[in-house]
Amino acid sequence: MATSPRATPARATSPRATSPRATSPRPANPAPTTVNVEVDDRATENDSTYGDELTTFTASVTSSILNYRNENGRRYHAYHDGTYQLPNDEDEKERLDIMHEMMLTMLDRKLFLAPIGDSADKVLDLGTGTGVWAIDFADMFPSTEVWGNDLSPIQPSYVPPNVKFIIDDFEDDWAYGDQKFDYIHARYMATTVKDFPRLLRQCYSNVTPGGWVEFQDWDTRLHSEDRSTHGTSLQQYYDLTIPAFNRLGVEPAPGPHLEGWFREAGFVDIHVEKFLVPLGAWPKDKRLKTLGLWNMLQADTGFEAAAMAVLTRYEGWSKEEVKILASKTRSDARNPDIHGLFDFYVVYGRRPV
Repeated sequence: MATSPRATPARATSPRATSPRATSPRPANPAPTTVNVEVDDRATENDSTYGDELTTFTASVTSSILNYRNENGRRYHAYHDGTYQLPNDEDEKERLDIMHEMMLTMLDRKLFLAPIGDSADKVLDLGTGTGVWAIDFADMFPSTEVWGNDLSPIQPSYVPPNVKFIIDDFEDDWAYGDQKFDYIHARYMATTVKDFPRLLRQCYSNVTPGGWVEFQDWDTRLHSEDRSTHGTSLQQYYDLTIPAFNRLGVEPAPGPHLEGWFREAGFVDIHVEKFLVPLGAWPKDKRLKTLGLWNMLQADTGFEAAAMAVLTRYEGWSKEEVKILASKTRSDARNPDIHGLFDFYVVYGRRPV
């Protein structure tokens, strides 16, 4: 699909993606190629380093990435505008960092579950968001080169020296040339990806033989063991948003399907773990209560963040209607008599040697 490199550096130290090398054989004595390239006479009038033109070009590229869409009081990404329906503003960055802490609570302070050992030379974090996972991983493995890609350059400027962030759409053809990764990580891709099987195939092609790929993701379908969510605004919220994302062509509940997609892509040694994530502080179990509190905290802004764009852009809702829905949903999430639950899946697999 892509005919040119898709990745754009997020900052000066980010790597530039290169086009994949041609695999067709070249003749032993190739004929010279004749190309009529017109010379810009103005180029010779400038400094030989092209300083002015390079500055203008860099400013133009940076402006296109940072020219965010501001809509309904929220800020959204500019690169491939409209691909991702959630915002990238400060409230959303804070929510993503809260989600990171929730994941650490769920996984007993582990960043990953795949048995990658300590010999991974190069790691890729898909949809890195604020970059917090990539930064934590880089701190843990200082000799590993860690890449994080995302549609938005919202990552911090000061990071460990072994971290590099690039602006990229991972659903495009990957344009990393001969770059291969020993481990590829992705989490909460729900409502983001249109073609998970293709994404897993790209992961398979870009991980080293023997390398691991790990996806951590939601089943966003709300349930309860005592039917306490039935008839609530909380249930209504998911009954409205999940079909809206489905109609948009993205998968809002990928968790239960991950194992099958891994298998179809060719991975072996596939391992699946399913975790129960409450919404609220109602569980008696201390660990589940803590997990439920983190989930309620991230959902406090997450309800509006996830619903605003998809309902106003594609479903005919007004900003005020979405805010009312989110407000009622937040009230239900804080109600100790409503016992909402979600399933969360961690699936990893290895590319055969």
